[in-house]
Amino acid sequence: MIRDRFIQLGAVGLAVAGMAIGGAMLPSIGEEADRNGLRYTDAMVENAPPIVAIGTAIGAFRGLIVDYLWIQLNLMQNAGLYYDMLEDARLITKLQPRFPQVWIFHGHNMAYNISVMTNTAEERWDWVNKGIGLVRNEGLRYNPNETLLYKDLAFWFGHKIDGVSDDAHPYFKRQFAKEWHELLGEPPMIQEDRVAWIKAIADAPPTIDAAIKRTPEVATLLERLNDRVGHFTEDDELVLDADFLRKISWWESVTGQSWIAEKLDAASMLEDEDDGLFAVLAELMADESLTEAWATLLSHLRHRVLVEDYNMRPEKMYEFTRDLGPLDWRHPQAHGLYFARLGSELGEHKVTKEHIHHSINIDRQQLHSLQALARSGRVTYDPYSAVMPGRFPEPSYIETIDRMFEELYIKYIDARGAGGETFMPFMENFMSSSIREAFRAGELDRARSMMDRLDRLFGTGASPPNHKYDGDLDVFVMKETKGEYDRQPHIAPTDVVSSLRYAYRVGIGQRRPDVYKGAIKFADEVTNYFRTHEGLDYDTKLGTGRMRELLALLGRSAEIAFLQVMTDPTIPLEERSLIWSQVDEFEPEMRLRTSDRIRPIIERELSMGPLAGRVTVNQLLPEPLGIEAYRAALAQRALKEVESEDDRKAVGVDRK
Repeated sequence: MIRDRFIQLGAVGLAVAGMAIGGAMLPSIGEEADRNGLRYTDAMVENAPPIVAIGTAIGAFRGLIVDYLWIQLNLMQNAGLYYDMLEDARLITKLQPRFPQVWIFHGHNMAYNISVMTNTAEERWDWVNKGIGLVRNEGLRYNPNETLLYKDLAFWFGHKIDGVSDDAHPYFKRQFAKEWHELLGEPPMIQEDRVAWIKAIADAPPTIDAAIKRTPEVATLLERLNDRVGHFTEDDELVLDADFLRKISWWESVTGQSWIAEKLDAASMLEDEDDGLFAVLAELMADESLTEAWATLLSHLRHRVLVEDYNMRPEKMYEFTRDLGPLDWRHPQAHGLYFARLGSELGEHKVTKEHIHHSINIDRQQLHSLQALARSGRVTYDPYSAVMPGRFPEPSYIETIDRMFEELYIKYIDARGAGGETFMPFMENFMSSSIREAFRAGELDRARSMMDRLDRLFGTGASPPNHKYDGDLDVFVMKETKGEYDRQPHIAPTDVVSSLRYAYRVGIGQRRPDVYKGAIKFADEVTNYFRTHEGLDYDTKLGTGRMRELLALLGRSAEIAFLQVMTDPTIPLEERSLIWSQVDEFEPEMRLRTSDRIRPIIERELSMGPLAGRVTVNQLLPEPLGIEAYRAALAQRALKEVESEDDRKAVGVDRK
């Protein structure tokens, strides 16, 4: 009896000691769980699914269930059963929403593994969107400070959508530009205007009540919209959402933004059909008393859709546009840069010395996105066009990269594994390619300046010094270009357009035929190189020819470069007028092919500048001879392409 009593007391003592030791260890265990993202949650998650509450209630058994599901996922992945993995992976995200690896695993599975198993570009795009949406709209809401999620998400935007590894990448780029054009509209060209444009969305009232308080006429506009609700929705209630923004974008495209819609005379066709929606928007948009109300309502709606549907922060979009350059949100790399930079800022406090590589990797992703934007960050997009959006160099990002390189080098100079040094190969390669691009664009002073800086950083100024960058500029460019087009064929159109831009400004504008002939010779050499390329006859799984699409782009490079020069507000109007008056001597019919696309843009530019009311577009850019006959022939060809109802739907004429 006494022996049993001693055993009981001993057991109680051991239990008390165990609880005391466990209690003492609990804080350090909790801290370790926080550092490694293992804690289920440290706050109540609003609107969490029921399975999350159940998973919390079953305590330790939740871990066993998750372990079993992970084993199942690995077995199915090894067997290639990607579709079968979806339900188990979804269950894991609900049981462990604070575990970032499961979101990454599940998102990557949809965007990469499942998407490439489909047979159409539409299906692929759907799965890529699902993977990105899962991490962006769900994973980041549960893990707003998790660096790994931001880094992988940024990489997907850059690699899967903006890259060329997927056979469906031209379709991805068209759909991405379409989605964000419909959401945010056409951004201004000049950087200061673009900053103000995105700031208006960032500062927009977050609710309808706040919008009405700011602009009382919003109430009148909503009342009139509700009176016509049948034209906007099949229900009896007007819903202000992304679909409403798509209708507004359609209206803007038909009435002014789309050159193709203008050539199809889409506005007249819609008026003739009397579908109602066009007439409603025509009436409400024309009412000058509602101009400010429209601006407030659309800014509010864009702000709300960004926050609710895309889990993005408009104030950060404004901040990054202001600080980094003229971000065009129709470009995937703008989103890659956004998530990389946001993840670096929000997750920095969680990164320990042992995991500093996570911080380095996401900052490196910022540089990769900026590099892509420097090469193709200026977007031109016609919502009615079936071709890939135009993407042209934006040199202003070169200065941003140069500045950021120094900041990151200093930031990681003492990091383990020579952290700061890891940014040097990127900078050396980027500056080398930028020198080549500036040289092709005829910006020799900028090219020499960058080459001098490259020499100071990595040449004669390096330790040990070398003479790789202290030679002749043209010799250096020749060496850099050799073999580059085989490794990265997508940079060829950028080189050609840059060269032709210089040809128009100097060869034509300054009447130096030798410069123009040199640029045309270079463009022909590049085009002929790809015309005889061994990959020309290669067809992808989706039935598209990668080299044929590249050749088509190169074939339009002269027209693309001319459009870019003539609509670039950084080029003086006098210079553009001179180029316009002389271009047909060098490039016959160029004005006929481009007049109707250029003149409306110049007209808007004139209306907002100091020449408003003093100089007309006809004085600056006279219409070329034969334009009416050319328009008639073009309209005839366009109508033939939309004879059937199916074709008309394909170009978006029937959008109600």
